[in-house]
Amino acid sequence: MSVEKVFNKSAAQSVKLETFELEEGIRLDVGVTDVLGKSRSFVQGLIAQECVKVNGFPKKANYKVRQGDKIEVEIPTLRESATDPENIPLDILYEDEDVLIVNKRQGMVVHPAPGAWTGTMVNALLYHCQNLSGINGVLRPGIVHRIDKDTSGILVVAKNDLAHHGLAAQLKAHTMARKYRVLVQGIVLETSGTVDAPIGRDPSNRKRMAVVMQHSKPAVTHYTVLERFRETTYLEVRLETGRTHQIRVHMVYVKHPVLGDPLYGPKQNRYGLHGQMLHAAHLGFEHPRSGQWLEFDAPEPIEFATLLEKLREEVS
Repeated sequence: MSVEKVFNKSAAQSVKLETFELEEGIRLDVGVTDVLGKSRSFVQGLIAQECVKVNGFPKKANYKVRQGDKIEVEIPTLRESATDPENIPLDILYEDEDVLIVNKRQGMVVHPAPGAWTGTMVNALLYHCQNLSGINGVLRPGIVHRIDKDTSGILVVAKNDLAHHGLAAQLKAHTMARKYRVLVQGIVLETSGTVDAPIGRDPSNRKRMAVVMQHSKPAVTHYTVLERFRETTYLEVRLETGRTHQIRVHMVYVKHPVLGDPLYGPKQNRYGLHGQMLHAAHLGFEHPRSGQWLEFDAPEPIEFATLLEKLREEVS
């Protein structure tokens, strides 16, 4: 059993710090560290968990405090969180001594987090594998990249640190080929296109990401139309960058939200879907040990494929 101390925000105590307690221009993590008398790493952990808010909003550790800022710090208790192996079936597309290729089902969380400590892909991986890379800690062993709970499709898992470093480098250099299949609302008129718009936290809803110009990172999404239906378009999407919720945010930005998306899509769920119709269909990368180029494909899951057939019948 692997154990890691994590924050338990449900048991947090709220400590409010007025601006006069912090020097103007000081880094947020440095100032809060001085006031709390805690270690800087502890405070940076609080900031990463969004337990430190400036004027009601989370900020980065290097934020420079301004005159008039109101700072609130939540100090959660620590809890022991065990990541246990669980006998959960995995759809394994490929495996060797370094990497594991998994076709994740829709509805499965990738790694343990508040509200989902069990039943995750990591729990299943720990049952299946004797070794996984430890670079991301005990809550995310082997996880190089992730997809959302209600997005299905292909993920590569690192079984050792050599593989993890090699795969992570490809992600950073944008040389890993990732293609998605997605059903979006409305008719996309262009045969193909690119959305080049930076993504950051939505200032009006901290649970969402959005296209924003400040406190954001570059994000580029390429798309090609595969089929058009009466009120829906079937796209192949290629990621150039890998921001949180990138496809979902970019599609709603161009007025074509992903069907079934509970966070960014329309409130009306016309087809009674159980999550967004977004599937990681293709993954290609250079094997971190052999250098061989590998490619994998996974068909759309049943709910996605069933809806496709229904849409095709409507236009036939």
